[in-house]
Amino acid sequence: MGRDGRIGVAMIGVGCISGIYLENITNVFQEIELVGVCDLVRERAKAARGKYNIPKLYEDMHEAFADPDVDIVLNLTRPYEHFDVSRAALLAGKHVYCEKPLGATLAEGRALAALAREKERMLGGAPDTFLGAGIQTCRRLIDEGWIGTPIASSAVMITHGPESWHPDPAFYYQRGGGPMLDMGPYYLTALVNLMGGIRRVFSAARASFDTRLITSQPFRGTQVKVEVPTHVAGTIQYESGAVGTLLTTFDVYDKTHSRLDIHGTEGTLHVPDPNTFGGPVRLYRPEEGEARDIPLCFDYAANSRALGLADMANALRDGRPARAGVQQTLHVLEAMEGFITSAREERWVALQTGYQRGPAMLKPRLNGVLD
Repeated sequence: MGRDGRIGVAMIGVGCISGIYLENITNVFQEIELVGVCDLVRERAKAARGKYNIPKLYEDMHEAFADPDVDIVLNLTRPYEHFDVSRAALLAGKHVYCEKPLGATLAEGRALAALAREKERMLGGAPDTFLGAGIQTCRRLIDEGWIGTPIASSAVMITHGPESWHPDPAFYYQRGGGPMLDMGPYYLTALVNLMGGIRRVFSAARASFDTRLITSQPFRGTQVKVEVPTHVAGTIQYESGAVGTLLTTFDVYDKTHSRLDIHGTEGTLHVPDPNTFGGPVRLYRPEEGEARDIPLCFDYAANSRALGLADMANALRDGRPARAGVQQTLHVLEAMEGFITSAREERWVALQTGYQRGPAMLKPRLNGVLD
């Protein structure tokens, strides 16, 4: 455990996504403490330690896992590395919060979930954007009946890939990557929190380009071989009977990057980009004839990554399941692999993992201290 009774966290991987975690763990969330960092590129970890006054710099991840001050391991490695790092942490007796996806395959996710049960450790992870002000406001509107009974969802994520801006984008086109496993977690996590569990999925998919040219530095001019589907169009049937559509692509251009709508018997809810924590939230009801903006009802509208980690820390103290726990991350991983399997085998894929929505967020009395 960290200082002053706070839950101690060790960060494994100090890449692009780590910056916002470092900022929020050290400056926003008051009940967790980052006790140490580790990265294969030691200079990254060293720079983070100096900038954020982190107590420890680990030689390797196993040193972090052996540290008695560490309660939760924060796994920020590349997707194809998630399994090995999370497995080693669980075997060492640590709780694990992992960036998305839980694993590169459903088999990896199932193995981690089984190990966490065996070791009686908490396992969960990103995305935690669904805990932010935007999607939590949408959940309240749906639960209170503002659109009637939800009957359909439609979601679109369009980008022409990360190779023009990410400093090291090759992994997006390798095992564990692609638009479905990279961006799908945001959309599917939001959808199951708003619509409930998924019964089955169906899809078509392709890789429109055999290679991708990196135009960002420092690997500008490098050709990357595409090993995963980069355009996936799918259909969702929820346990409730409602039907949804989901498109994720790295292959096409569109000015509108994201759209997510929930359609009900009495209206439609325009949900904010699920890769963000805030708004806008817009509600359309036929009596009004046009959509109107809805005020956000909760905190954490800014980029609040590590919110799910802070909730896991509170769950450890309170003896309750974490809101971003393994039943959610595993269900989402099964849905994503289901889309890929469906496209390859040209059939509906039924999901075996059950899913129950966790409790909604409470408005905190003090920002950075969860209730």
